[in-house]
Formats: sequence, C-alpha cells, structure tokens
Amino acid sequence: MTQDEKPSLLITGAGGALAQRVIARLKRRYNVVAVDFRRRVQVDPGMASYQVSYHNRAFEDIFRSHNVQGIVHIGRMGLYESDHKHRYNINVLGTQKLLDLSVKYKVEKIVVLSTYFVYGASPYNPALITEEYPLKASELTADLVDSVELENLANIYLWKNPELNITILRPCNIVGPGVLNSMSLLLSRRVAPVILGFSPMMQFIHAEDMAEALTMAYEQNHPGIYNVAPSDWVAYQQVLKQCGCIRIPIPSLPSQFPTKFSKLLNWRAFPSYLINYYKYPVILDGTLFADTFGFRANRSLDDIFSHYRERKEMKIL
Repeated sequence: MTQDEKPSLLITGAGGALAQRVIARLKRRYNVVAVDFRRRVQVDPGMASYQVSYHNRAFEDIFRSHNVQGIVHIGRMGLYESDHKHRYNINVLGTQKLLDLSVKYKVEKIVVLSTYFVYGASPYNPALITEEYPLKASELTADLVDSVELENLANIYLWKNPELNITILRPCNIVGPGVLNSMSLLLSRRVAPVILGFSPMMQFIHAEDMAEALTMAYEQNHPGIYNVAPSDWVAYQQVLKQCGCIRIPIPSLPSQFPTKFSKLLNWRAFPSYLINYYKYPVILDGTLFADTFGFRANRSLDDIFSHYRERKEMKIL
C-alpha cells in the first residue's frame, strides 16, 4: 500500500506519551495527522503535524486538506493544567467542534478517551462499576464538570450520528514512563500524602497497554462505551510503598482539612478536587471491553510500580 492509498487518521494530543505510543502502532497502516494545541510535535518525515486549537479555522483546514477518515481523540487539557473554565472551553467546546467537523467531512470512525473520574468517588459506589453506572463526578465537584460533559457530548453524537462509529473508553489510572497525569506525578514524588483512615483500592494500566487498547478500539469497529481496566487492584498505601514513596499522613477530620492542605501546598499531583479518589474506591469492571475486543493487559502491577521505584533509587545513587 502506497502512502497515498493509506487512509488518513487524525490523532489529537499528539505530543503526549500515550498518543506517541498510539502513533507508533498505527503509522505504518495509516497516514497519521498529528495535532496538539500545546505545541507542534516532531514526527517522522512525511508525516503531517500541526499546533492548532480546535476552535481555530485552521483546524477545519486539516479535515479538508487530509481527507480525514478516522480520529483518535486523546487531546484534552489535564485536570492540573488550568482552571475548570479554561478546561471546559478546550475539552468540551473543542470536542464539540471536532465532532461537528467529523459529521461535516464524513469521518468514519472515532475513538474518544474519557476517564474513570466521571463516575465520581463515593462511599456508596458498588464493588465493581459497570458502564451502566451513572456519572456522578460533576455532582461532587465543579472541577470535574468538563470530564463528564465531554463524555456526555460524545455519547450524544454516538447515538445521534451512528455513521461516526464512536467508541468511548473510560480507563482506570494510566501510568508509566512519560505520563504526566496527576497520579503519575504523585507516584514520581519522593513523598506522597495519605489520608488517615483511608487506603482505597485502585486500578492501574501501563501506558503501553492503554495504547494497545486505543489501537484495538480504533481498528475494530465496535461502537459504544467501555471501561478499560485490568482485573486486579491494590490498596493505595501499598502502591506508594511499592513505588518507593514516603507516606505523609493527613488528618481526615475536620472534613475540610485535606482540601485546605492540598490547596495550601499547591500540589498538582494531589489536587483538592480529587481528594475523594484517595478516600473511596472506584473499581471498574473491564469485562465488556476485554471480551469485545480480545484485550488483555500485559504489564503487571510490579512492572508498573518498578518504574517509579527505580527512578527514586537512581536519584539516591
């Protein structure tokens, strides 16, 4: 297949560690068009790369110039990167623009990366959360409104425009080399907070496995909403121990104290609006995705945590 015969695939958030892994898997079979609103990404010779906001007119020019046939939408603003108003503009309104252009230019397949945060962390969560469970995050904190609204928007287009073949993935904590989300930043620290009396069970997926999940979701046409998570989980305080972190206990009473403590220290890795996720478990049932796509995570928890532990050991040496 020549370069001109390959279908064009737009990947947003192309500068991120996860997107780079997805690009590495798909670039041989597709004409990858790399887009990132933060910076222009270095790519292979002959591969198109753009720094552009989704609201910019130049973004529509990309659809027109490259005859985009598919999209892997990873490019969202992280929770720690800005205030919730700015994130809302990028993540929600920007995604709406992307989906509107997808309808206009007859895109045939879209994968949208969501997050397990949309379920909300609550003591009343079931032991295993399936895809049918309501999204309660926005009821608990305004800072997660954009995460819920982004997915609600994608869900509307999923049912209103079935020709787009939209697949929405809700992964557990994505971690590993190069990942810069709040959990990975926390595990990279030498000291990490724990809330006294709490050590919720958590799930983790290596960035390599998540990249494989995104690749499978794109290449297999099974539109819908799917949790992506392994079938094992581990207590938060045990995670910190395995990652070589020194645990700093924070009193949970009065209830406002952990939030005020987080704001006072201005820890990007421990933002105040995620406090409940360090108190209550959000355990995903990933069976539907595993069975539908034939997915299995290959990296063990020890593979995941050893990266963070070894980095700390190297700094000591």
